Amino acid sequence: MGTETPTLTAFVARMALPEINLAAWGSLVYPISLAIEGPIIMLLAASTALAVDRPAYNKLFKYMLVMSVALSILHVLVAFTPIFNWVASGLLRVPEALHEPGQIGLQIMTPWSFMIAWRRLNQGVMIKYGNSRAVATGTAIRLSTLVLILTVGKQFTGFSGIIVGSAAVAISVTMEALYAHIAVQNILHNTLPESIESNPITRDSFISFYLPLAITPLMTLLIHPVGSAGMSRMPEPLSSLAAWPVVYGLVFLTRGLGFAFNEVVVSLAGKPGGMNQLRRFARILALSTMGIMALIAFTSLGESWFRDVSGLSAELTRLSSVTIMFAILMPGYQVYQSWYGGLLVHYHRTRGISEAVMVYVGLALLGLWLGAQFSTVPGIYWTINVFVFSGLCQTFFLRYRYKGISI
Repeated sequence: MGTETPTLTAFVARMALPEINLAAWGSLVYPISLAIEGPIIMLLAASTALAVDRPAYNKLFKYMLVMSVALSILHVLVAFTPIFNWVASGLLRVPEALHEPGQIGLQIMTPWSFMIAWRRLNQGVMIKYGNSRAVATGTAIRLSTLVLILTVGKQFTGFSGIIVGSAAVAISVTMEALYAHIAVQNILHNTLPESIESNPITRDSFISFYLPLAITPLMTLLIHPVGSAGMSRMPEPLSSLAAWPVVYGLVFLTRGLGFAFNEVVVSLAGKPGGMNQLRRFARILALSTMGIMALIAFTSLGESWFRDVSGLSAELTRLSSVTIMFAILMPGYQVYQSWYGGLLVHYHRTRGISEAVMVYVGLALLGLWLGAQFSTVPGIYWTINVFVFSGLCQTFFLRYRYKGISI
């Protein structure tokens, strides 16, 4: 999944008006879509932890439907009504040139929340019952569809980059969700027990378990549009907003391994010898991913990535190459966020996760506000450093909460 954004931006950067379309994607379409889908992100972890039998799965499916329909309605309201103008102009204050392409892209992304919820619920079941290979296959289908649509759109249509890119993302995630639905059927019919849970899931118990998890990504993802708003108020706003999705895509490519570690911890922490192996793997993964980032940042690989692979202009290449130097710690602390967060989920102490996110959000908001008031450097430099500092504090708070568990 981490290759999705770099692939998208590489195509869009080679189409007409690349700076405008990249900035519209990075400041409006993608961050708003992520913020709206925030409450259903943790369905993957919830499904991995709670789908112990068929009645539990059926209830999780019902809750998924309710949440995803509600979020899809919210997406439609933002994308197709004057609410968009208020968000783009009044709240985020992104440059006016980005408004029209941003709204078009957001409208095309309407299926996003529902499809993400549907496939994450089913992927959690596949992970829980040892079929993580099907998750990888679904991702391959998603990426293949993405590349196919981007290629056709670039070579054979006159559509803008934002239209082609948004359509590619929306259609590819729909194909992945459909595949996950098909792939999970064998588990549902042949592996998932009919009924073993002595304390079945109720609405109240699900809300008690899931609400802290839902707050976690919601608060985190809300920072993306806030980051766009901050950069819009700092020096070099258009260049920063255009470079941001490319930089974020590269960072996410290395952080993705750490994100995936969360469900692995939830699934394996209770198995014999699981804790020792997971702890050892976390250390190796953190050092490896930070090493990769350092290699990219401090050698010519970074410049080659942004110029030759991502297709950025000389100005945006320079801006992105410097920014990535500040992000070296991000994949490392992401591993440990997943380690401590996964353990808190395993022991059903999810409140500490939401508290850690509040620490992150509070510090990030303060840092971005200070940047809007006092920054004299390009907004992307200030923003990445704010996110790194806030993320480190979030990680240490998760560690503090885990150490406080009396097991």
